[in-house]
Amino acid sequence: MSENTGGGITVLGIAGSLRRGSYNAAALRAAVELAPAGMRIETFDRLRDIPPYDEDVKQQGFPPVVADLRARIKAADALLIVTPEYNYSVPGVLKNALDWASRPPEQPFDGKPLAIMGASPGALGTARAQYHLRQMFVFLNALPLNRPEVMIAGANQRFDDQGRLTDEKTREFIAALLVALKDWTERLRR
Repeated sequence: MSENTGGGITVLGIAGSLRRGSYNAAALRAAVELAPAGMRIETFDRLRDIPPYDEDVKQQGFPPVVADLRARIKAADALLIVTPEYNYSVPGVLKNALDWASRPPEQPFDGKPLAIMGASPGALGTARAQYHLRQMFVFLNALPLNRPEVMIAGANQRFDDQGRLTDEKTREFIAALLVALKDWTERLRR
């Protein structure tokens, strides 16, 4: 947990997609808008800049973009991961970022509360990718919020051409997830 003791919760949001018109980046923007009072969501949008994980490169030190990601994860009170689903799993760019960020020393996910959501044009709304992320976070000893689950199916019908979330029910689901994440984070602080 970060050292934020001012009563507010700082969440680092990461969308696991590089696509300019990504539904997941749009869902993260919606989450920023829907954050409850007492919660601020910052975003990390530099997955594109993270090189493929290479232990030989790490021996020379973390690349600056990875060092920044690790520092921001450590400083945040909680995380919000918004993932697409590729081939029934987590996108390579997101997995790569998690692999880099989790390397010793002092991997920053340990004891960190987090919420997961995702959007897909498909019928399952990233369910498989979200469950794979949960498996990864077991090893990293992060503390994922179990419910509510937000799996935005039919995303191509829930966002407009400018990437704004227009579906009111989905907005309510995201808002409920953020309230639960705030409560979870405050509960773990005590």
